[in-house]
Amino acid sequence: MAVDPLLQGLVVGFAAEAQEVCQKVTVDLLELERDGLDADALNKAYVRLGRHLHTLKGSAASLGLQDLSEIAHKLEDALAPLRGNPQKMPRAVVDLLLHGLDVFMLRVQAHADGRGDALPDYTIALAQLVATAPPPELAAAAPVPASAPVPAVAPVPAATFVPVAPVVVTAVAATSPAAAVPLPPVSKPPASTPAPLPVGGGGGAGSAEAPRDEFHSGEADGAGWRVGTRQVTALMREVERLREVRLRTEERSRELDRAVALLARQGLLAETAEARTLLSGVGRALRSDGEETADVVDALEEGLKAITTRPVRTILEPLQRMVRDLSRQLRKEARLSVVGAEVSLDRRLLEKLNGALVHLLRNAVDHGLESPVERERTGKHHEGALTLRIEQQGNLLFLEASDDGRGVDVARVRQVAESRGLATAEELKRMNDNQVRDLIFRPGFSTRADVTDTSGRGVGLDAVRAAVESLQGRIEVASTLGQGTRFMLTLPVELGSSPVLVVRVFDQMMGLPMLAVEATQLTRMSTLRVSKRRSQLEYQGQLIPVVDLGARLGLRAASPPSEGQPLMVIQNGGKRVALAVDSVVGDRDLVIRPLPAEVRDVPAYQGAATLSRGELMLILRPNWLVVEPAALSAAAPQSRRALVVDDSLTARALHRAMLEAGGFTVHLASSGARALERVQTDAYDVIICDLEMEEMDGEEFIRRMRQRPETRNLPIILVSTHEAARERGRAAGADGFLSKRDCASGRLLAEVLDVMSRRGGRP
Repeated sequence: MAVDPLLQGLVVGFAAEAQEVCQKVTVDLLELERDGLDADALNKAYVRLGRHLHTLKGSAASLGLQDLSEIAHKLEDALAPLRGNPQKMPRAVVDLLLHGLDVFMLRVQAHADGRGDALPDYTIALAQLVATAPPPELAAAAPVPASAPVPAVAPVPAATFVPVAPVVVTAVAATSPAAAVPLPPVSKPPASTPAPLPVGGGGGAGSAEAPRDEFHSGEADGAGWRVGTRQVTALMREVERLREVRLRTEERSRELDRAVALLARQGLLAETAEARTLLSGVGRALRSDGEETADVVDALEEGLKAITTRPVRTILEPLQRMVRDLSRQLRKEARLSVVGAEVSLDRRLLEKLNGALVHLLRNAVDHGLESPVERERTGKHHEGALTLRIEQQGNLLFLEASDDGRGVDVARVRQVAESRGLATAEELKRMNDNQVRDLIFRPGFSTRADVTDTSGRGVGLDAVRAAVESLQGRIEVASTLGQGTRFMLTLPVELGSSPVLVVRVFDQMMGLPMLAVEATQLTRMSTLRVSKRRSQLEYQGQLIPVVDLGARLGLRAASPPSEGQPLMVIQNGGKRVALAVDSVVGDRDLVIRPLPAEVRDVPAYQGAATLSRGELMLILRPNWLVVEPAALSAAAPQSRRALVVDDSLTARALHRAMLEAGGFTVHLASSGARALERVQTDAYDVIICDLEMEEMDGEEFIRRMRQRPETRNLPIILVSTHEAARERGRAAGADGFLSKRDCASGRLLAEVLDVMSRRGGRP
């Protein structure tokens, strides 16, 4: 059935509209077949379904797509017996409607791709729908119990019409096996259609569309622009430059205000009156220009986000259907709940995440959830609970996939890992339970002895880890036997700015994601409870621990906050702490960049941002701040100690992050003189020292260290911008030399371990 060439553009637009409508219908259908909806909610859902199906029928008819109009009409007929007396929808009717939607969308996409002539006669599809339609008395009957045999399944080809998250669908035939009629073959999409990527293995077969190197923006009629990813990325970089200009403008305005105040304090009010008036006017104009620039930057950023991002729900909503169909296939019951679906992310990131989420959910249904009978026998609800939680903090995305199933059997994992040659018996003896659970991510691991459509091939969770790591993220698993399993994904997000609260400790500025800052206040001693071991703050009727940021960062010994000292109430994961800082600089909208790969696993920092004058500022992780200090110290009782000596805040911050990634406890000194004071009171395993410093340069510092018997053999690495300083460092007694470029590329930790090994320290 050919489409009028003059209407082809409209058909492409209709395909996008139909996909959105069908997704809404699917969500309503999955809700209607579950218990718990009251009469009013049921009635509204049925009204929505009827309206959506009528829209599909009318739009198809207006474009001359008679086959689609007839199919939508048959779906309306199937719904009609239930609309007069709204009730929980029987599964037979849900199966029919989902089946019909699959057929409808496959034909829509064929028309949009200009392949309508290759489609089989639509009367075949109509005959199938009529044959599989339940009789009115069945439509009004109770739903099929979970223990009943699952009817024959006729798979529908993967729905390639979904642009980001193709849904793995299964069309269920009539309740009578004799009525099962296979779907007619659908012609192969043209070569230009992106092929779905296989997702199989331990998580089963799924699909995730290959990332496209372009963005498309336009109206429903198909008109618009195709823009290359490189062009969009270049525009994003220009917006970031404009944002930095705005930050510099704000800084210049503050400097101008300080200059006017300085003139006023000179006492020459009459002589400077004209100059102060002029400068004040310039300051006001500069602030106005800064505000307008901020508006432009915000508008550009929002526009870019609208083009390059989409809500996470666009890949999560289709997963509801996948969970439902797979549960039916495996004779299980499961319900997927989603928290945080409105978070918007880069489209390319969503495309890559889709396959990982399909794996995790299929793995949860197949391996995690028990059968309804088994669940009820252990006191659980017959329907398994799957949950996806999404939260973004600054430039980090946290995604958690959990189930309330049987959990990971550590003993079984040990047995399978040894039998499949993934680890030796000796290696397994040395592993704790967390390390054993981590084996489920190894290639070739599967606890299923036989190969099925959904598991047993040993290609599953290893693909999830590979996908997450390709996005520069990490995945962790936690499980309790008999209670369930949680997979936690942490991923960097690089699009747009984030609100950051800038604080200062000593001479070091640090950033706090504003999403984690619940409140700010000044210390009042009457609200503190101070003991020998800890300090607590009275906050909203509770006592929350007080954390000295300077002490947590290793810059000073811990002490209770003083009267009037700023306190930040930080919340994360249901925990709160009162963070004591020396001063609050203010809030900024900053682009938070991921740290280099060598230091990405440092627990204290989630990224770095550039301030108005080009200074690098590290952004703290809220979840690290709310961890009890005792737990942190217990985690690394034998930590090696390093001293970083540099007059540059940026260098000190980067060196510290890299060394902490290697398990070092790091102390900082801003000059050679301060470093000499520290080595008199503290012991260190290694020192990293800058060459060019005021007051006492690196050469002089190293010579003094070599003159002291207790530090004569202490490993010292010299760092300098100039490669020519290598020989000067060796002459002074340095054990190693690195350029600033070497440090930025991640070589610092390797050099430190090498120097310590040569000196006979603890590598």
